[in-house]
Amino acid sequence: MSVDKHEELRTRAKKFALRVIRMSQALPRTREANVIANQLLRSATGMAANYRAAGRSRSKVEFIAKIGVVIEESDETVFWLEMLAESGMVKPAKLEGIQKEAHELLAIFAASRRTARE
Repeated sequence: MSVDKHEELRTRAKKFALRVIRMSQALPRTREANVIANQLLRSATGMAANYRAAGRSRSKVEFIAKIGVVIEESDETVFWLEMLAESGMVKPAKLEGIQKEAHELLAIFAASRRTARE
């Protein structure tokens, strides 16, 4: 992956994490919503932070390992967004854009790992 593409994706992942932070501030203040918000915040910010770390990998093997963590965090983020929608805490229509971005990031990270393995 080119330096420009990596930087673009790094910025996109960070913006996504910030979007999740802002969204979580608008969630209901119930025990259930707090649990999901905490998990969602952890996974979304972890995804962005780990992608940043992957860019500092010293080898292809290290990059593949780190991008694997990014994929796990991305998939977990998708899961928690689904839980918000399916639990009825947030209207599914309000989550469409953020869910779309989460799915796109997950697909990009998975493609990056496939490319790195080849």
